[in-house]
Amino acid sequence: MALISSNGLAHVRLTVTDIERSKKFYDQVFGWPAAVDMSDQAEDPEVRTSQEQFYGGVIYQTPQGTLFGLRPVGEQSFDADTTGLDHVSFSVESREALQQAAEALSAAGIEHGEINDLHDAGLAILSFQDPDNINLELTAPL
Repeated sequence: MALISSNGLAHVRLTVTDIERSKKFYDQVFGWPAAVDMSDQAEDPEVRTSQEQFYGGVIYQTPQGTLFGLRPVGEQSFDADTTGLDHVSFSVESREALQQAAEALSAAGIEHGEINDLHDAGLAILSFQDPDNINLELTAPL
């Protein structure tokens, strides 16, 4: 028996080195509406330590209802080989949508990997990096 009965993921928040640069990237790539945006106050030390002011970050509302946030923190870039986050994966409807995403990323000058079909898992993935080198992945059913 599980200790906690959860009905799923509520939100994910990434720490970033430059909130404006990261906002611009995520706005361009996903275009989600901001549910909360305190990034214009990110340089205020009181805001950067305030949970009520979302640490000077931005919280996006994804189409499925999950929240995705960015929080300005430090100077150090992300390293997937240390304990913590490995990557964040976002779903798209189809392998065709992955191909369209790859073309859109290329047209925007955003480097990305090849689409990989993982037949045993029943999905295809496309990986790319955000400005802090956080690995992002788009996933579609095969």
